[in-house]
Amino acid sequence: MPKRELPDELIFIKNRRAIQRATTASMAGKVCVVSGSSSGVGLEAIKRLARGGAQIVMVCRNPDKADTIRKEVLALYNVRVDIITSDFSDLDDVRKAANILLKDYPRIDVLINSAGLHSTTRTTTKAGFETVFCVNHLAPFLLTYLLLERLKKSAPARIIQVNSEGHRFGGLDLDDLNWEHRHYMGLRGYGASKVAQLLTTWEFADRLKGSRVTINAMHPGDVKTNIGNNNGPLYRWFLHNVTWHTLKDPLLSGEALYYLAAAPELAEVSGRFFHLTIDEKPATNALDREKGRKVWDLSMEMTGLTASP
Repeated sequence: MPKRELPDELIFIKNRRAIQRATTASMAGKVCVVSGSSSGVGLEAIKRLARGGAQIVMVCRNPDKADTIRKEVLALYNVRVDIITSDFSDLDDVRKAANILLKDYPRIDVLINSAGLHSTTRTTTKAGFETVFCVNHLAPFLLTYLLLERLKKSAPARIIQVNSEGHRFGGLDLDDLNWEHRHYMGLRGYGASKVAQLLTTWEFADRLKGSRVTINAMHPGDVKTNIGNNNGPLYRWFLHNVTWHTLKDPLLSGEALYYLAAAPELAEVSGRFFHLTIDEKPATNALDREKGRKVWDLSMEMTGLTASP
Protein backbone atom coordinates (compact mmCIF):
# COMPACT_ATOMS: atom_id res chain seq x y z
CA MET A 1 0.00 0.00 0.00
CA PRO A 2 1.51 3.39 -0.98
CA LYS A 3 2.34 5.72 1.89
CA ARG A 4 -0.24 8.46 2.28
CA GLU A 5 1.08 12.01 2.46
CA LEU A 6 -0.27 14.42 5.05
CA PRO A 7 -2.45 17.27 3.75
CA ASP A 8 -0.85 20.72 3.67
CA GLU A 9 -2.74 21.72 6.82
CA LEU A 10 -1.03 18.96 8.83
CA ILE A 11 2.41 18.86 7.22
CA PHE A 12 3.85 20.63 10.28
CA ILE A 13 3.43 17.33 12.16
CA LYS A 14 5.90 15.73 9.78
CA ASN A 15 8.20 18.75 9.71
CA ARG A 16 8.56 18.90 13.48
CA ARG A 17 10.17 15.44 13.33
CA ALA A 18 12.27 16.12 10.25
CA ILE A 19 16.05 16.32 10.23
CA GLN A 20 16.80 20.02 10.21
CA ARG A 21 19.28 21.78 7.99
CA ALA A 22 22.40 23.52 9.31
CA THR A 23 25.26 25.60 8.02
CA THR A 24 28.86 26.25 9.00
CA ALA A 25 28.96 29.57 7.13
CA SER A 26 30.64 32.35 9.11
CA MET A 27 28.83 35.46 10.27
CA ALA A 28 32.06 37.26 11.18
CA GLY A 29 31.66 41.02 10.92
CA LYS A 30 27.90 40.87 10.32
CA VAL A 31 25.72 43.19 12.40
CA CYS A 32 22.70 41.28 13.69
CA VAL A 33 19.81 43.07 15.42
CA VAL A 34 17.64 40.71 17.49
CA SER A 35 14.54 41.77 19.40
CA GLY A 36 13.32 39.75 22.37
CA SER A 37 16.90 38.55 22.86
CA SER A 38 17.00 38.31 26.65
CA SER A 39 15.15 34.98 26.81
CA GLY A 40 13.91 31.99 24.86
CA VAL A 41 14.31 31.86 21.10
CA GLY A 42 15.92 35.30 20.80
CA LEU A 43 18.50 34.46 23.45
CA GLU A 44 19.49 31.24 21.71
CA ALA A 45 19.72 33.15 18.44
CA ILE A 46 22.21 35.71 19.77
CA LYS A 47 24.34 33.03 21.41
CA ARG A 48 24.56 31.08 18.16
CA LEU A 49 25.19 34.21 16.11
CA ALA A 50 27.93 35.27 18.51
CA ARG A 51 29.54 31.85 18.16
CA GLY A 52 29.47 32.43 14.41
CA GLY A 53 31.34 35.71 14.87
CA ALA A 54 28.48 38.19 14.43
CA GLN A 55 28.23 41.56 16.14
CA ILE A 56 25.07 41.48 18.27
CA VAL A 57 22.59 44.26 18.98
CA MET A 58 20.10 43.15 21.63
CA VAL A 59 16.75 44.94 21.58
CA CYS A 60 15.20 44.13 24.96
CA ARG A 61 12.66 45.41 27.47
CA ASN A 62 14.69 44.63 30.63
CA PRO A 63 18.12 46.33 30.62
CA ASP A 64 19.39 44.59 33.78
CA LYS A 65 18.59 41.13 32.44
CA ALA A 66 20.09 42.06 29.08
CA ASP A 67 23.30 43.29 30.68
CA THR A 68 23.72 39.98 32.53
CA ILE A 69 23.32 38.10 29.27
CA ARG A 70 25.69 40.48 27.50
CA LYS A 71 28.41 39.69 30.04
CA GLU A 72 27.81 35.96 29.65
CA VAL A 73 28.11 36.15 25.86
CA LEU A 74 31.24 38.32 26.04
CA ALA A 75 32.85 35.80 28.38
CA LEU A 76 32.44 33.13 25.71
CA TYR A 77 32.97 34.92 22.41
CA ASN A 78 35.19 37.73 21.16
CA VAL A 79 32.39 39.78 19.61
CA ARG A 80 30.72 43.10 20.24
CA VAL A 81 27.38 42.98 22.06
CA ASP A 82 25.27 46.13 22.44
CA ILE A 83 21.93 46.70 24.14
CA ILE A 84 19.03 48.92 23.11
CA THR A 85 16.14 49.08 25.56
CA SER A 86 12.69 49.01 24.03
CA ASP A 87 9.23 47.94 25.16
CA PHE A 88 7.32 46.55 22.18
CA SER A 89 3.98 47.38 23.77
CA ASP A 90 4.89 51.05 23.24
CA LEU A 91 5.29 52.06 19.60
CA ASP A 92 7.01 55.31 20.61
CA ASP A 93 9.64 53.13 22.29
CA VAL A 94 10.02 51.16 19.06
CA ARG A 95 10.59 54.39 17.14
CA LYS A 96 13.27 55.42 19.63
CA ALA A 97 15.00 52.06 19.18
CA ALA A 98 14.89 52.48 15.40
CA ASN A 99 16.35 55.97 15.67
CA ILE A 100 19.23 54.67 17.79
CA LEU A 101 19.90 51.89 15.31
CA LEU A 102 19.91 54.31 12.39
CA LYS A 103 22.19 56.73 14.24
CA ASP A 104 24.71 54.23 15.61
CA TYR A 105 24.87 51.45 13.01
CA PRO A 106 25.91 52.38 9.46
CA ARG A 107 25.02 48.86 8.36
CA ILE A 108 22.59 46.19 9.50
CA ASP A 109 23.05 42.76 7.93
CA VAL A 110 20.37 40.78 9.74
CA LEU A 111 17.19 41.79 11.57
CA ILE A 112 15.47 39.09 13.61
CA ASN A 113 12.08 40.02 15.07
CA SER A 114 11.79 37.60 17.96
CA ALA A 115 9.92 39.48 20.71
CA GLY A 116 6.62 37.77 21.44
CA LEU A 117 3.70 37.63 23.86
CA HIS A 118 0.81 35.30 24.63
CA SER A 119 -1.95 36.40 26.97
CA THR A 120 -4.99 34.54 28.24
CA THR A 121 -6.84 37.80 28.90
CA ARG A 122 -7.35 40.89 26.78
CA THR A 123 -5.33 43.93 27.75
CA THR A 124 -4.61 47.11 25.84
CA THR A 125 -1.55 49.31 25.44
CA LYS A 126 -1.53 52.97 26.45
CA ALA A 127 -2.31 53.76 22.80
CA GLY A 128 -5.37 51.50 22.93
CA PHE A 129 -4.11 48.54 20.89
CA GLU A 130 -4.77 44.96 21.98
CA THR A 131 -1.42 44.16 23.57
CA VAL A 132 -0.61 40.82 21.92
CA PHE A 133 -1.38 42.27 18.48
CA CYS A 134 0.85 45.25 19.22
CA VAL A 135 3.83 43.28 20.55
CA ASN A 136 3.68 40.43 18.03
CA HIS A 137 2.74 42.35 14.91
CA LEU A 138 2.59 46.14 15.04
CA ALA A 139 5.91 46.65 16.81
CA PRO A 140 8.02 44.40 14.54
CA PHE A 141 6.16 45.78 11.52
CA LEU A 142 7.11 49.31 12.55
CA LEU A 143 10.72 48.44 13.39
CA THR A 144 11.18 46.58 10.10
CA TYR A 145 9.66 49.38 8.06
CA LEU A 146 11.81 52.05 9.73
CA LEU A 147 14.98 50.04 9.07
CA LEU A 148 14.22 49.13 5.45
CA GLU A 149 16.43 51.76 3.83
CA ARG A 150 19.36 50.90 6.09
CA LEU A 151 18.94 47.23 5.28
CA LYS A 152 18.83 48.03 1.56
CA LYS A 153 22.04 50.04 1.83
CA SER A 154 23.63 47.10 3.70
CA ALA A 155 22.51 44.53 1.11
CA PRO A 156 22.76 41.63 0.90
CA ALA A 157 20.73 41.58 4.11
CA ARG A 158 18.11 39.36 5.69
CA ILE A 159 14.99 39.87 7.79
CA ILE A 160 13.60 36.95 9.78
CA GLN A 161 10.19 37.05 11.42
CA VAL A 162 9.88 34.61 14.31
CA ASN A 163 6.31 33.54 13.71
CA SER A 164 4.48 30.41 14.86
CA GLU A 165 2.37 27.45 13.84
CA GLY A 166 -0.05 29.29 16.11
CA HIS A 167 -1.06 31.28 13.04
CA ARG A 168 -3.23 28.25 12.28
CA PHE A 169 -5.49 29.28 15.20
CA GLY A 170 -6.78 32.16 13.04
CA GLY A 171 -8.65 34.91 14.86
CA LEU A 172 -7.84 37.81 12.53
CA ASP A 173 -10.88 40.04 12.04
CA LEU A 174 -10.05 43.26 10.20
CA ASP A 175 -13.16 44.91 11.62
CA ASP A 176 -12.17 44.09 15.21
CA LEU A 177 -8.38 44.01 15.49
CA ASN A 178 -8.56 45.17 19.11
CA TRP A 179 -11.11 42.53 20.16
CA GLU A 180 -13.59 45.14 21.34
CA HIS A 181 -16.64 43.34 19.97
CA ARG A 182 -15.71 39.67 20.49
CA HIS A 183 -14.96 37.48 23.45
CA TYR A 184 -11.17 37.40 23.71
CA MET A 185 -9.54 33.96 23.51
CA GLY A 186 -5.81 33.75 24.13
CA LEU A 187 -4.96 31.30 21.36
CA ARG A 188 -7.11 33.14 18.83
CA GLY A 189 -5.63 36.49 19.84
CA TYR A 190 -2.16 35.05 19.46
CA GLY A 191 -3.11 33.48 16.14
CA ALA A 192 -4.49 36.77 14.84
CA SER A 193 -1.19 38.53 15.52
CA LYS A 194 0.77 35.81 13.74
CA VAL A 195 -1.54 35.75 10.72
CA ALA A 196 -1.18 39.52 10.40
CA GLN A 197 2.60 39.21 10.56
CA LEU A 198 2.64 36.56 7.83
CA LEU A 199 0.32 38.52 5.55
CA THR A 200 2.56 41.60 5.81
CA THR A 201 5.68 39.47 5.36
CA TRP A 202 4.52 38.65 1.84
CA GLU A 203 3.88 42.36 1.25
CA PHE A 204 7.37 43.26 2.49
CA ALA A 205 8.81 40.57 0.21
CA ASP A 206 7.11 42.09 -2.82
CA ARG A 207 8.38 45.55 -1.99
CA LEU A 208 11.92 44.26 -1.47
CA LYS A 209 12.23 42.47 -4.81
CA GLY A 210 15.47 43.40 -6.55
CA SER A 211 16.94 44.99 -3.42
CA ARG A 212 18.98 41.95 -2.31
CA VAL A 213 17.16 42.13 1.03
CA THR A 214 15.19 39.00 1.82
CA ILE A 215 12.43 38.49 4.36
CA ASN A 216 11.19 35.13 5.62
CA ALA A 217 9.10 33.89 8.53
CA MET A 218 9.73 30.84 10.66
CA HIS A 219 8.17 28.68 13.36
CA PRO A 220 10.94 28.27 15.97
CA GLY A 221 9.98 24.73 16.92
CA ASP A 222 8.09 23.36 19.88
CA VAL A 223 10.64 24.48 22.44
CA LYS A 224 10.74 25.55 26.08
CA THR A 225 10.43 29.31 26.43
CA ASN A 226 8.94 31.66 28.99
CA ILE A 227 6.31 33.04 26.64
CA GLY A 228 3.09 33.16 28.66
CA ASN A 229 4.84 33.83 31.97
CA ASN A 230 2.88 37.08 32.12
CA ASN A 231 -0.30 35.07 32.77
CA GLY A 232 -1.76 33.91 36.08
CA PRO A 233 -0.27 31.40 38.55
CA LEU A 234 -2.32 28.43 37.28
CA TYR A 235 -1.18 29.04 33.71
CA ARG A 236 2.45 29.38 34.82
CA TRP A 237 2.26 26.19 36.89
CA PHE A 238 0.83 24.25 33.96
CA LEU A 239 3.43 25.73 31.59
CA HIS A 240 6.41 24.76 33.71
CA ASN A 241 5.15 21.48 35.16
CA VAL A 242 3.21 19.99 32.27
CA THR A 243 3.74 21.75 28.94
CA TRP A 244 7.52 22.05 29.27
CA HIS A 245 7.84 18.25 29.59
CA THR A 246 6.53 17.89 26.01
CA LEU A 247 8.85 20.50 24.51
CA LYS A 248 12.42 20.54 23.19
CA ASP A 249 15.52 22.53 24.06
CA PRO A 250 15.44 26.06 22.57
CA LEU A 251 18.97 25.44 21.27
CA LEU A 252 17.09 23.97 18.31
CA SER A 253 15.62 27.39 17.55
CA GLY A 254 18.99 29.09 17.77
CA GLU A 255 20.49 26.70 15.25
CA ALA A 256 17.53 27.16 12.90
CA LEU A 257 17.73 30.94 13.07
CA TYR A 258 21.46 30.79 12.39
CA TYR A 259 20.78 28.69 9.31
CA LEU A 260 18.18 31.16 8.05
CA ALA A 261 20.51 34.09 8.72
CA ALA A 262 23.73 32.60 7.34
CA ALA A 263 23.15 29.77 4.85
CA PRO A 264 24.48 30.75 1.41
CA GLU A 265 21.75 28.74 -0.33
CA LEU A 266 19.12 31.08 1.13
CA ALA A 267 20.74 34.27 -0.19
CA GLU A 268 17.92 34.88 -2.67
CA VAL A 269 15.06 33.04 -0.94
CA SER A 270 12.37 35.46 0.20
CA GLY A 271 8.70 35.48 1.11
CA ARG A 272 8.70 31.97 2.56
CA PHE A 273 7.54 30.32 5.79
CA PHE A 274 9.85 27.80 7.45
CA HIS A 275 9.13 25.24 10.13
CA LEU A 276 12.53 25.66 11.76
CA THR A 277 14.55 25.12 8.54
CA ILE A 278 11.96 23.24 6.45
CA ASP A 279 10.11 25.29 3.83
CA GLU A 280 6.40 24.87 4.61
CA LYS A 281 3.08 26.06 3.28
CA PRO A 282 1.25 28.24 5.84
CA ALA A 283 -2.45 27.95 6.57
CA THR A 284 -4.83 29.24 3.91
CA ASN A 285 -5.89 32.17 6.11
CA ALA A 286 -2.30 33.45 5.99
CA LEU A 287 -2.09 33.35 2.18
CA ASP A 288 -4.95 35.69 1.27
CA ARG A 289 -3.10 38.42 -0.62
CA GLU A 290 -6.10 40.70 -0.92
CA LYS A 291 -6.56 40.54 2.83
CA GLY A 292 -2.82 41.02 3.20
CA ARG A 293 -2.94 44.34 1.37
CA LYS A 294 -5.71 45.48 3.71
CA VAL A 295 -3.66 44.38 6.74
CA TRP A 296 -0.69 46.31 5.34
CA ASP A 297 -2.76 49.49 5.01
CA LEU A 298 -4.24 49.08 8.48
CA SER A 299 -0.79 48.39 9.95
CA MET A 300 0.57 51.53 8.29
CA GLU A 301 -2.29 53.55 9.75
CA MET A 302 -2.03 52.04 13.25
CA THR A 303 1.72 52.62 13.44
CA GLY A 304 1.50 56.17 12.12
CA LEU A 305 3.33 55.46 8.87
CA THR A 306 2.27 57.15 5.68
CA ALA A 307 4.91 56.88 2.96
CA SER A 308 5.57 53.81 0.84
CA PRO A 309 9.05 52.24 1.00
